[in-house]
Order: sequence, then structure tokens, then C-alpha cells
Amino acid sequence: MATNLLERLFRTKRGREAAALRRLQETCDLLLGERGAANSAKFAELVVERYGQLDEDLRGQFFALLADHYSPDPQRVLDAARGYAEASSPESFARLFLEVEPPRQELLRRINRAPSGTAALVRMRVDLLKALRSNPALAAVDADFVHLFGSWFSPGFLELARVDWTSPASLLEQIIRHEAVHAIRDWDDLRRRLQPDRRCFAFLHPALPKELLIFVEVALLHDMPDAIAPLIDNRDANPKSADNARCAVFYSISNCQPGLRGVSLGNFLIKRVAEILRREYPGVRRFCTLSPMPGFAAWVRAGAPLDSQRMPRGAMPRLDEARATVAAAIAAGGIAPDAERLEGLERGVREALMRLGAAYLVATREADPASDPVAKFHLNNGARVERLNLLANGSRRGLSESYGMMVNYLYDLERIEDYHEGFLNGRVAASRELWRGD
Repeated sequence: MATNLLERLFRTKRGREAAALRRLQETCDLLLGERGAANSAKFAELVVERYGQLDEDLRGQFFALLADHYSPDPQRVLDAARGYAEASSPESFARLFLEVEPPRQELLRRINRAPSGTAALVRMRVDLLKALRSNPALAAVDADFVHLFGSWFSPGFLELARVDWTSPASLLEQIIRHEAVHAIRDWDDLRRRLQPDRRCFAFLHPALPKELLIFVEVALLHDMPDAIAPLIDNRDANPKSADNARCAVFYSISNCQPGLRGVSLGNFLIKRVAEILRREYPGVRRFCTLSPMPGFAAWVRAGAPLDSQRMPRGAMPRLDEARATVAAAIAAGGIAPDAERLEGLERGVREALMRLGAAYLVATREADPASDPVAKFHLNNGARVERLNLLANGSRRGLSESYGMMVNYLYDLERIEDYHEGFLNGRVAASRELWRGD
């Protein structure tokens, strides 16, 4: 089938481009062959070079080639499976494992032997994710990338670094460029986020020594915060000392490498940082977040039905009432992405909106694509939904995505594993305060 793909390209006016794709395939075959095992670095570098010469369309064709030409042979897999079923020996299992693994995984491993091969593969996956949007058949290829990256970027290989004002300018520029939650406006803004009562930690990898993988920003405070503006305001020229801090607040976490999407990094980062801060500041007893709820406003407007099985016992009558109250307020123009209107809401409407916020978070499930992505991240990471904060984010984005509502997730370091296991079994850990009044 791979040959047919190339032949179809040759029959078009893109013969020269098809020839470039064929040369790349031939180099991949050499890299996978016996000769490639002995000269892997040389052929791997050539694969990276020839891939870089392809345009976006041909890169998509290359991924289709990986899916088609470098997949397991179904008949060989079937024969090996039968052999293992008939005689489950170590030899038959090894043969089955060998046949099931796609040859493209070994191809990717050998490409990784090129100078800067890891960085090249991370960039390659960015192209793959683009191609995947229009070609779902590439999902198997993407799964191989994620599988290998999960090993290559496991916590044991990562370096945890504190980023401060004395860090290299190249790293500081990456913090500004990649901040994805609360934009950093300028260098003064960044300086405030690196003051003594703030911390920034990042993961780096030996194969990408000058590039941040992911970073988290932390505020060291006395109490759990209920608004984001005081945390990111750069007008405070005299920040407080962290010595009297009682609470560490993870208020922003940003991925720097789109090619590593889906690879678990943030969960390990938060836990490692929490342990470091607990040792450095014994007085810090509470570890929490101040997190956005990016899908909340759209969920409210859509009026999607609530699953009573996901709600606390007896909560549905109050939730049905809250939905009716909020729907009426939206129709009347009271609930809108506008700070003044939201501040002027009557108490009953505010309470109804908060009640729906609690339902939105408690309905989160790992396998549910409609669930809030930030909630899924923290709950799967072993956090507990602690408190909702109305009008906590007055930015245009915050008002648009969640009517300004934010949530504190609490990381109880002694119960993280319990909460994580509960979430995997369909239970969301939440404080009593979340349903106060119900």
C-alpha cells in the first residue's frame, strides 16, 4: 500500500515532491535494516534532514506512510498469537511481542540516535498533531509517539530547576512566551512573579538542555486566595517575605512543548514542587491552586442535562431550581461576560451560579470529553475541589470562559493517592463547603 501511495503521487504533477518522499522512505528502510544498526547515527541524521525538506502536505503523507508501511503484519501477529496460545513459553511470548510492536516504534528509536534526534521527534509530533486533525487514521502513529515519549520523558530523566531573576535570559524569555494561563505583559510583570514571595519551577530534559518542558508558578501566602488579580499584580514594589507563609498556591502551569501533549509532566511537577516547599518552609501546611474553569460558561449556556448519579444525594431539586434561575438571568442579560453586570447580580442568582459551578466540577470524569480539562488534570492528580470563588478573574478571558469564576483545588499530600484512586473509580473528592446550603 505504501508503494501505491507513492505511485499515486508520481502520477500527479508533484513528481519531484514524491521523489523526495521516496528517498525519505528508502532512508528509513536503511535505518531499520542491518546496515542501519551499524550506522544508525548517520542514517538517523539523514532521515531528520530529509524530513525537514518536506512541505506540510508531504509531511502528512509521510505520517500516512508510517501508518501504512510500518505497521505490524496481521498474519504474522495472528501466527505468533496462536503459537503463544498453544505453548506459552518465554520464546513464544517474545516472538508475539516482537510481531505486535509496530516497526515504526523501532524506527523512531533509531531516529532518536541522531544528533538532536529527540528535539527533532518532538517537533515532528507537532506536525503529526496537525495532520491528525484531517486524518484520524494516524491515531496509531500518534500513540507510538506518546508511548515512546512517556519513557524518554519519565520523571527519572527530568531535571527540576528553579527559575529566578538570575536565570539565563533565554529561560526567562520562554516563561514570558509560553505562559498560557495569565499572560505576562512585560519584564516588570515577570520580575514581580519571581520576587521572594513567589516561586517558579520548571522541568528540563538532558536532550533539550536549553528548552523548558513545563513550568509552574507559585505564590507563598498566608491564606488561600479568592481572586487572581492580587497574585499577578506587578504594582506591589514591596512584596511580603515568604518566611511567614502558610499556604503555597499553584496559580499557573504552562506546557512549553506542544509536541509533548498527552505526556504526563504536570502531575509530577506539582508533587515535586510541593515536597520541596514543604522542606524549605515547614510553616506551609496548605498546598492549593487558584484555577480557571475554561468550559463553565459554555456548559451553562448549553443547558446540558445533569446526571443525578454524579451529584450528591438530594442535590437535584436545588440544582434544577438553580438552572432555571440562571437561565432566566441569562435571558434577561444579567449573567453575561461583563464584570459590572455580574457584580450587580442578586444574591439568589449568585448562589444559583455557584451551585451550578459545583455541579459542573463534581460531574467531571476522566473518560468524559465534555468534562473540564483543568478539573480533570487536578482531580486525576489527586487534588480535592475545595472552594469556588465568584468574580475571581475579571479579565476578558476569565469573564468569557467562566463568568469570572475560579476554583481552589486542595492538594492534601497525605491523601493524594486516595483521591487519585477515587477519581479513577468515578468519585470526585470535594469539600463540604462546596455544597454549603444544600
